[in-house]
Amino acid sequence: MNYVIVTGASKGLGEAVVKALLKPDYHLICVARSSNNQLLETAEKNNVKLDYIQFDLSDVSNVATLVQTIFSKIDKSNINSISFINNAGMLDPMKPMEKCEPEEITTNLQVNLVTPMILVSEFMKNTAQLDVEKRIINVSSGAGKNPIFGWGCYGASKAGIDLFSQTIGIEESNKQYPVKVTSFAPGIIDTNMQQQIRSTTVENFSQVDKFIDYKEQGMLLQPETVAQVIVKLLTTSEFPNGKLSRVQDYL
Repeated sequence: MNYVIVTGASKGLGEAVVKALLKPDYHLICVARSSNNQLLETAEKNNVKLDYIQFDLSDVSNVATLVQTIFSKIDKSNINSISFINNAGMLDPMKPMEKCEPEEITTNLQVNLVTPMILVSEFMKNTAQLDVEKRIINVSSGAGKNPIFGWGCYGASKAGIDLFSQTIGIEESNKQYPVKVTSFAPGIIDTNMQQQIRSTTVENFSQVDKFIDYKEQGMLLQPETVAQVIVKLLTTSEFPNGKLSRVQDYL
């Protein structure tokens, strides 16, 4: 069985990835704040095993317990591969840092950086003795490489994910049963997050007009397109282990 764990699986890119993996020999474990009944129904119709775990990823104190729940659904005696797609994320607060409240900053970094780091750490502990293919795709952003007005929290969290992923690559390089990891920038995708960006004010996000143009000029990638790249990364022999990767490298 090929196990794939996906966070942020109820909508957007996460939902598209799950749909792309609804096929025989896959057992999908989805984590999101809300369930997606359509995915559950499609999985049942296609006779694909899919578990949904509702969890708020800002609840850092219970993330280790979440991982215990995830692995309670995994039969370690019947694994061909196990992968983890760290997809969930949030953009807020989208405004200059002097306008941000401490609680907003904390929540952003919890969801985008702290929880993903804990999830990866716990995933590695639970799979350390498994002699199978183990891959982690941490969904990052170009915002982690270039400063963007109003995206101080989001950009900092994604820069953290990039360096964290590279560090794991170094630490796992000499392990007997290593975990392979990449930090993957998915490009600008036509999701609810883009709607949120376009609806903000220029005072809070100076590049809002540029993102409106992206939509009007048809420059946004479809979630399904990016999902197919992620699916390819789960199986390719040329996995960019310990490196930063971009959707543009595979289109």
